[in-house]
Amino acid sequence: MKWKKRVLKGGVFLLLIGLLFYFGLYWYAKYMTNLVIKNANEFYIYDGNGNLVEDLSDKWVPLEEISPYVLDATIAIEDKNFYQHHGFDYLRILKSLYINFIHGKTLQGASTISQQLSKNLFLSFEKTWSRKMKEAWLTIQLETQYDKDEILEAYLNTINYGGIYGIENASHYYFHKSAKDLSLAQASMLVGIPKSPSHYSPLVDEEAAKERQAIVLKSMVREKMITEEEQEAAYAEVLTYYGTLSEQELKMLMYYQDAVMKELETIDDIPETFLETGGLKIYTYLDLQAQTILENAIDQNISNPDLQVSAIMMDPNNGHIIALTGGRNYSVSQYNRAISSKRQVGSTMKPILYYAALENGFTESTTFTSEKTTFVFSENKTYTPSNYNNKYGNKNITMATAISYSDNIYAVKTHLFLGEQTLVDMAKRLGITASLEPIPSLALGSEEISLYEMVQAYASFANLGYKVEGKLIAKVEDMEGNILYENKEKKEPILNSSLVYILNEALTSTYNYHFIDYGYPTCYDLTATLTHKYAIKTGSTDQDRLVLGFNPNIVLGLWSGYDIAGDDSKNNSAELRAVWRDTMEKYLEGTEDVWYSMPDNVVGTLVNPITGEIASPSDKNATMFYYLKGTEPTYQEDQLDSLIPTIKDE
Repeated sequence: MKWKKRVLKGGVFLLLIGLLFYFGLYWYAKYMTNLVIKNANEFYIYDGNGNLVEDLSDKWVPLEEISPYVLDATIAIEDKNFYQHHGFDYLRILKSLYINFIHGKTLQGASTISQQLSKNLFLSFEKTWSRKMKEAWLTIQLETQYDKDEILEAYLNTINYGGIYGIENASHYYFHKSAKDLSLAQASMLVGIPKSPSHYSPLVDEEAAKERQAIVLKSMVREKMITEEEQEAAYAEVLTYYGTLSEQELKMLMYYQDAVMKELETIDDIPETFLETGGLKIYTYLDLQAQTILENAIDQNISNPDLQVSAIMMDPNNGHIIALTGGRNYSVSQYNRAISSKRQVGSTMKPILYYAALENGFTESTTFTSEKTTFVFSENKTYTPSNYNNKYGNKNITMATAISYSDNIYAVKTHLFLGEQTLVDMAKRLGITASLEPIPSLALGSEEISLYEMVQAYASFANLGYKVEGKLIAKVEDMEGNILYENKEKKEPILNSSLVYILNEALTSTYNYHFIDYGYPTCYDLTATLTHKYAIKTGSTDQDRLVLGFNPNIVLGLWSGYDIAGDDSKNNSAELRAVWRDTMEKYLEGTEDVWYSMPDNVVGTLVNPITGEIASPSDKNATMFYYLKGTEPTYQEDQLDSLIPTIKDE
């Protein structure tokens, strides 16, 4: 019996110690310096000219200016014991643990409104034990320093309503009205969104949003906040959604903001919480003119409404991203395909391969036979790539022609000649971090890479061989104007500038009519409408289309496709090329046509573009190819004879 008494005494002692520690924490938190939470999480995003992009800042409203329906619905669905607990609902925690354990997966959460507010006051959403401890401590501070109404007010002004933060902004965004004027139907729809903002937004999936609204309304009935009749009437009410914060707002601009916030999370110099900064001023490289031009080009040229498009415009000389979209309409889908999606890149991989070939002794005139080919490997494995529309020259063609026609056979032959690891290593040198397998199809872009990394790689071609890191944020300040972070541009030489110059010239062959022979250059439809000189490469897979191109001042990368399999015939390559052309031409309208100066160790020679041999005087398709000095083609003896005029006897 003595051991039982000892255990009982020990248990009581530990309980007392635990209670003392628990109440001690609350006492200590209560008398700490008060947290300033009002407007704490506001951030202001500025464009490249230092002008405030007003639609991206939050608007804080007091509790009395929020519809009572919003308050009741939020309490009912998120935290029915909000006014009884002290930050943590322990019975709810135990219940959720039990349910999740029984089912072997997370079905229920137990976060209170106070806990969710503490999460919202952090700048990132990493899931670590250290972070959870900080959130718990912040929850205790909130509960001891503020009353419940103040906590609820802060929560409603910081929560995510489908990419729109704060109840006032959400009210204007979805219903074009103030939060104080929301009806029961509108309030219950909005309150359902934070559970899963990317899923329950009525602009993303109205059916799922209605199901969530029904749950919110039932919870209000259960808590005796509304009657069943009111529930039924609210659910039956047909809602009309506005879907913008202002009539002038660009519908793709929010993707740029989204990318900015993701980049912000990667900056170590920024404090962990908004409480340490009082809010943030974020100065970006956004060019609103470029963003507007890009969006207009997409809207005017892409006819299939089900098709998604992502795009990045970058200054290759410093990595500044001046325009970006991760989809067609942020209100419909918040998934940012420009920075988060990895897709097969098709033939846009080939310039990386051909630069590696130039480093290994190839020239624009190097030839391989374009013909149907089956490659045989160890253990009798075979690989049979094909050209677009099964069109082959059935003769030797130059590297420049292979680029112009995007010849797959030439690319695979080059890839295997160099060794498959060469392309993997070159991609890594250009900053591509995706895991690439040294396989034959890598030359045709069979591996998945993000558009962001591809644009960054092409920037190294556009700036003649320097590695730059794509950045959206120039500077971050706290609300007092103290600089917390400033981008320090880095340029690392990684490529031979003379070889890059040769590659860039070869990439102009994609719209050069002199290459018309057994087929047409891949961008031939753009030839008559381009007023500036560009290097361009297209790519296509079963479900993806890409266009990447540049001049010395700007790189533009475009992708179009489906999030899930769609009708590939409606993913029109010509339309995407038109988007690229219209964006670049409009952006550069009225500016001088600029191109690269030929390096001293490079020479130009007129050749036949298909054969690579020096052009005869009668060759109407003679094209200037560029070579390192000493590698250019020379006249053969029979060619010299043809150049000597025949003298006839009189």
